[in-house]
Amino acid sequence: VQLQACGGGLVQAGGSLRLSCAASGRTFSSYGMGWFRQAQGKEREFVAGFTRSGYTYYEDSVKGRFTISRDNAKNTVYLQMNSLNPEDTAVYYCATSDSAGYYYAARSSKEFDYWGQGTQVTVSS
Repeated sequence: VQLQACGGGLVQAGGSLRLSCAASGRTFSSYGMGWFRQAQGKEREFVAGFTRSGYTYYEDSVKGRFTISRDNAKNTVYLQMNSLNPEDTAVYYCATSDSAGYYYAARSSKEFDYWGQGTQVTVSS
């Protein structure tokens, strides 16, 4: 399984970015999937995810600003990020889970088995 994340960059506060995560060796729609981020000096934290059943869920600080979606034909998951603020600055990672149950909304990085390489998002004030 290989995950390729891209779409990061430098944006001003209030701006938007869309991250993409393309998978090979795995059909995203059949597995749990998540976006995480890690700011410098901080632990990796959950941002948004899909359960295997297709339910979407979010970390509280991004609700209403970020939207996770997927294109099954392209086997790609997206993270649309709007109203960005400097606190969103981090390296963003996509990941997929082998073990999460069909309806289970995994939030711990330990519950995800395969990770992309990360893409840097920097929000200037």
